[in-house]
Amino acid sequence: MNIFIMGGTAESIEIIKFIKKNYHDIYLITSTTTEYGANIAKEAESDEVISRPLPKEDILKVLDDYNIDLYIDATHPFAEHVTKTACNIVDERKIPFIRFERESLYIEDIENINLDNVYHVDSFDEAGKLIVNNSIEGNVLHLGGINTAESVLKYVPVDKFYIRVLTVKSSIDKCKELKINKNHIFPMTASKNKDKKISIDENLELYKKVNAKIILTKESGDTGGFREKIEAANKLNIKIIIVDRPKIKELEDKTVISTIEDFDKELNKIIFK
Repeated sequence: MNIFIMGGTAESIEIIKFIKKNYHDIYLITSTTTEYGANIAKEAESDEVISRPLPKEDILKVLDDYNIDLYIDATHPFAEHVTKTACNIVDERKIPFIRFERESLYIEDIENINLDNVYHVDSFDEAGKLIVNNSIEGNVLHLGGINTAESVLKYVPVDKFYIRVLTVKSSIDKCKELKINKNHIFPMTASKNKDKKISIDENLELYKKVNAKIILTKESGDTGGFREKIEAANKLNIKIIIVDRPKIKELEDKTVISTIEDFDKELNKIIFK
């Protein structure tokens, strides 16, 4: 059986390790957008790794070249375009498909959070507008990744903007392109361990260091350290702007799971169909 995994997340590494440990005669081809993600996938023993973003025509070529039997989308919940493309492809090709999406964590389910300080938006562009339109003053700490920083900087002065980013060349280069002060850039190393997250105390230290009055974050679930970001901000009475997950209508008729146990059940259905 040949399986194609759209990865680059902790969940995709969990899937690779699980398959390699529990199944034989499965050949895994994993796609990631970065060399760093590719190296992690190789260490997890994916048989083959593609380390660049794949447009639709390249994905179709992979499906044909490797005679793919199952397409797994284990990309980030905010990689909306990638998931939509995956859904369109499997509909066209009639290939079995599993969407492995990390579980949501709703802020209302985190105890003792002052919801008066919490704002929900659908995009980082909306987050920037919210800051301007509501005259929310003070330093802004962006925890939503470098690819969304430009949307916020259309509205927030760069001298008030701080960011935590992965220590990869593309992220640092983007910060320079956006003219973000090097003293406003705080590095974060991606972890190979899905359970190793930035702690509440580490977040508190950073929030205090930059005198943050607002944090911007995605609802990235427990895996993405969402709880720790929120609890730290709550302790310091910092305003929290949350970009909620996109609702992808193309997934409505697809198999979507969030645990390795459910993944195992779905994989068995396909293998023994």
